[in-house]
Amino acid sequence: MSENSSEQELTFVMVKPDGVRRGLTGEVILRLERKGLEIVRMEKILMKPEQAATLYSPHFGKPFYESLVGFITSGPVVVMGVKGRKAVSVVRKLIGSTDAAEAQPGTVRGDFSTAVQENVVHASSSPEDARRELSIFFPELVGEKEGGGL
Repeated sequence: MSENSSEQELTFVMVKPDGVRRGLTGEVILRLERKGLEIVRMEKILMKPEQAATLYSPHFGKPFYESLVGFITSGPVVVMGVKGRKAVSVVRKLIGSTDAAEAQPGTVRGDFSTAVQENVVHASSSPEDARRELSIFFPELVGEKEGGGL
């Protein structure tokens, strides 16, 4: 898959309710795969409030926390474990800035969103966040089985 297996990473990607509702799941998957990333797990779910609270726990206490949890549990999402060379930073570049109004054209958010919260997709911001976020939805990917899942 890659010339340097030590640079292989696993990251978490989620198509948010607005992206699912707008039929953009396939577009997100297409962009990930065209970049050479591998989707190793994927599931369409209705996120439970407990999962949302855990996912967004770093934002607990911030003014937007409650609306974020409310939004992410408002409809189906597609959660994915994505693997590839430097996957965390590659995916972040593919999806664009969190504030979609600042996202570059050619990125998912730059092409399909104008909002901050309803910005089509979420992706882990660091390898540590990826491990934490993947553990919520795909614990088998970050467990000790098969060399830690990476």
